[in-house]
Amino acid sequence: MSTFEDFGLNEKLLAAIKKRGFENPTPIQEKVIPQLLSSEKDIIGLAQTGTGKTAAFGLPIIERIDANLNQTQAIILSPTRELCVQIAKDLISFAEFMPEVKIVAVYGGASIEPQIKSLKAGAHIVVGTPGRVMDLIERKALKIGKIKTLVLDEADEMLDMGFKEDLDNILSSTPDFKQTLLFSATMPDDIRRIAEDYMMQPMEISVGKKNSGAENVDHVYYLVSAKNRYLALKRIVDINPNIYGIVFCRTRKETQEVADKLIQDGYNADSLHGDLSQAQRDMVMAKFRSKHLQVLVATDVAARGIDVNDLTHIINYNLPDERETYIHRSGRTGRAGKRGMCITIVHTREEHKIREIEKLLKKEIVRKKIPDGKEICMIQLMSMIDKVMAIETIDGQIKEFLPAIMLRLQSLDREELIKRFVSTEFNRFLNYYKGAADINIYDKDKKGKGRMTSTSTTRTRNAKVASRMRRKVASNAIQMTDSTSAVAR
Repeated sequence: MSTFEDFGLNEKLLAAIKKRGFENPTPIQEKVIPQLLSSEKDIIGLAQTGTGKTAAFGLPIIERIDANLNQTQAIILSPTRELCVQIAKDLISFAEFMPEVKIVAVYGGASIEPQIKSLKAGAHIVVGTPGRVMDLIERKALKIGKIKTLVLDEADEMLDMGFKEDLDNILSSTPDFKQTLLFSATMPDDIRRIAEDYMMQPMEISVGKKNSGAENVDHVYYLVSAKNRYLALKRIVDINPNIYGIVFCRTRKETQEVADKLIQDGYNADSLHGDLSQAQRDMVMAKFRSKHLQVLVATDVAARGIDVNDLTHIINYNLPDERETYIHRSGRTGRAGKRGMCITIVHTREEHKIREIEKLLKKEIVRKKIPDGKEICMIQLMSMIDKVMAIETIDGQIKEFLPAIMLRLQSLDREELIKRFVSTEFNRFLNYYKGAADINIYDKDKKGKGRMTSTSTTRTRNAKVASRMRRKVASNAIQMTDSTSAVAR
């Protein structure tokens, strides 16, 4: 396994890398960094979100900056403000011991004047969103005629978000002789066109299989009618008490509606979409990163640039229009060696799309049965008990109150005390799921009876067969006992 020292990076960069706790490069870093340090060849990098792309292109760019030249030498374009800010923060941390290297972030949704002021003070590396970069070029505040490196990060998303014209204008304004680096999770035709029009015989570097999901992500789907989609979402969240994930919706309106319902029903949830102000977006993301929110309901566009570790679940409230988007969504969980779950709530008329995604994913997306109320209550109850068992008691502070507590509770026996304790914390679930309807959709066989075609259904069917066998064995045993008794008489 290679190390960052093997790449020949300067000591100041290595010190910053060590301070951040990086020990060994990721696969994309291992392939891209040596190539960028030794060659000026254009590169197309195909890798999912969260694979370490920023360091892969950022470290070589910083290494090659000539701080004596007071001009912009590298431009990094990203689709959203959040990703732009994150990239800039990462680069600044890499260059912590190289204060002579100036890095500036420029993006929409913020005043342009401070950004112009920063550019005038000097910026060797500019990280920006396409719209704001184009605006600054037109104002002649950003000069890119002498750049040596151009990076298009999350290029597929920039095109999806409608930045095609801006990208064409920016690319056509850059020098012919520069190194262009294009990073994308997928490779649609528009990305191929950019490569053909603006790159010189690019080298393609791919990490993992093209258009494939993370290996340690499990994929499941639930089949429901459209009217029960939200009820299914609630049950999915309830059966995963420790969920920390993102729910993807198709539109801004639907995103806000789903988030409002979850909040009203008592869940730690909030929304992220394009109708929010920048201050609102920042507040929501601060709460989500600090895990004060368990569930973030978002559109694909708004979620671009969200780089949050330890996500346990990705839930597709709707299937995306593009199959590649499903893969991009699912790649947000199951990182750093941890397992993740990608769940999709599917309408009956959408089930065929699951088969199409499976072909691209090269994995089975397992159909599961939406849990019933009893199963959810048991899981939630055990989760609550586990939390109680894990609480550390502070004897010194509680001891003085114990006599009064014991006196107040002396009329209750152990079983009654447990019942009241559980009811205090758990009545909401018990009442909500009392008599809860089965919202699964079943396939119809020739006799018109409903059946599930999932792994869980197979287990249920096997259990019923085993139960019938046990009853038959028991019946035979009773008959034998009766016969023996008769003979004895």
